[in-house]
Amino acid sequence: MRVLVVGAGAIGGYFGGRLLEAGRDVTFLVRPRRAAELARAGLVIESPNGDVTLKNPPAVQADALKEPFDVVLLSCKAFDLTGAIRSFAPAVGPRTVIIPLLNGMLQLDILDDHFGKERVLGGQCGIAVTLDEKHHVVHLPPVFQLLSFGERDGAISDRVRSVAENFAPAKIGSQASENIMQEMWEKWVMLTTLASSTCLMRASVGHILAAPGGRDFILGLRDECSAVAKAAGHAPREAFWTRMTGMLTTESSPLTASMYRDIKAGAAVEADHIVGDMIARGDAAKVPLPRLRTAYTHLKAYENQRI
Repeated sequence: MRVLVVGAGAIGGYFGGRLLEAGRDVTFLVRPRRAAELARAGLVIESPNGDVTLKNPPAVQADALKEPFDVVLLSCKAFDLTGAIRSFAPAVGPRTVIIPLLNGMLQLDILDDHFGKERVLGGQCGIAVTLDEKHHVVHLPPVFQLLSFGERDGAISDRVRSVAENFAPAKIGSQASENIMQEMWEKWVMLTTLASSTCLMRASVGHILAAPGGRDFILGLRDECSAVAKAAGHAPREAFWTRMTGMLTTESSPLTASMYRDIKAGAAVEADHIVGDMIARGDAAKVPLPRLRTAYTHLKAYENQRI
């Protein structure tokens, strides 16, 4: 099974690197600068689950992509999605399956429009990972890893089984899911709550909780996002609700969203794709979202000052 990983940043570099380490047929679709880095220094993963340096990993640039792959693992940021689609389009054949690991839901509509719904699986991953100043992939605490994917109607198809079997040796927590849309919605609720609170307050969960009104603000965001999910038919399940609430109310927790780390670095953020689209769906369902709107205004003001 030939797997094209779109991007060799934090997410793509980690999961693609672990697949390559396990002997899977993986090629990274990268820009010229990253291609040069990989050729020179290799793909370096630093993780409590084991460090690895993959020397000169297979990489291709968009202009050299000619043949279809069996699987496209899409790991770009939402603001790069349009460009990514143009770059990997030649790799999509009649039997190619696309597994998007972007957060939120909007990417499904966009990919369906370009490639047809039959080629696009649901997908989501759970991991705290970043690129350091050397462009090494660094696995951050809390140390966990999960990659799930599945047919959006809940069926366990032959192609999903085949992907699961191919990914299994990598030991990345990969699994075929019968409920991928629910999992994607739950992750979106958690991420939007975490990103909105830590970006707006410019602080970790622990520091927000220690501030007057901090706990009520975080849980209020949780409730707003959960109400949107419920209106869409994907209310968070009890086990997830308990786990999410625990993560959001742990005193002294250093937990922040990757979007917050992007703001600290002065980088682009996924304001529209993560928070804006949640608001749009809430508006359609007539769900009041006062806290979320404040967070979104803050993120858009940040984007305006970057222009």
